[in-house]
Amino acid sequence: MILEIAEMSVKSGSEKEFAEAHAAASEAYGAAEGMLSARLTQGVETPTKFVLLVEWTDIEAHERYRDTEQYGHWRAAISPYVAGPAAVQHTRVVA
Repeated sequence: MILEIAEMSVKSGSEKEFAEAHAAASEAYGAAEGMLSARLTQGVETPTKFVLLVEWTDIEAHERYRDTEQYGHWRAAISPYVAGPAAVQHTRVVA
């Protein structure tokens, strides 16, 4: 299992719209092949900071997803609210 951690900043004042756009796009297109779970979190001290946590069966599942129309729709839905590129890393459980 691979955990994708995507840290994103959104434009100040658009936090609610960003979260709603993410939820609507995720619901409309459902889970991608190889996606085990996904959740979006919002910073308490810094509400413009969001972290998307996605569990994948393997890194290849995430790579395949990035080439899908589904990913393109999700990306287009959130793009108006994003303040810059996301910092993304992939981790695996070791203990």
